[in-house]
Amino acid sequence: MSARIRCACRRCTIRGLMGPAVVITIGVLFLLSEMRGGFFDFGNTYPVVLIVIGAVSLASALAPMDGHITGAIPQASPAGTPGAPPPPFAGQGQGQ
Repeated sequence: MSARIRCACRRCTIRGLMGPAVVITIGVLFLLSEMRGGFFDFGNTYPVVLIVIGAVSLASALAPMDGHITGAIPQASPAGTPGAPPPPFAGQGQGQ
């Protein structure tokens, strides 16, 4: 499980909708292809996927970043305490 803090600003929320929007669009295009053969073939309608990607990207670029959280990493506990990260591995090219 990741200890990363998730951002809940509008820009990050809209950007998170990219995957579901593309999957739903592809599903609808395949459904149209099965129900109405010919013109609604996926080979003719794939630019719709590009339009959806562009629309979601444009919406996320125009959305405000009020309350945006950058990639904050939680503070590590001191060595020797429970839950402390292990010491770094001295691998090839690193001093002992």
